[in-house]
Amino acid sequence: MNLLNINLLQGAGAGSQGMLMLVIMAVFFAFMIWPQMRRQKKAKNFVASLEKGDKVVTTGGIHGKISQIGEKQITLDLEEGKMKIDPTGISMENTQAAYPKETATK
Repeated sequence: MNLLNINLLQGAGAGSQGMLMLVIMAVFFAFMIWPQMRRQKKAKNFVASLEKGDKVVTTGGIHGKISQIGEKQITLDLEEGKMKIDPTGISMENTQAAYPKETATK
């Protein structure tokens, strides 16, 4: 009888450890993965909304105006010359801070 009670208690501990792992995974997903997925979706929508004539700032801090938009590259007009960059090289945060949509001229 004593051996049966020990086995039941050990089984109950294993179930609570499984629940603890599920809770840890849920918290990890809620605080790490889900916000990253939202940021990626927001950045993708931002790049998709760019139009010719928009003023932007690259992740390297270069300011320019979009002159051409291709599938894999964007051409920026700079003060002196042009520059081709990957669309992911445009900084959403810096662009919105330097050129808010309300005051941007196209």
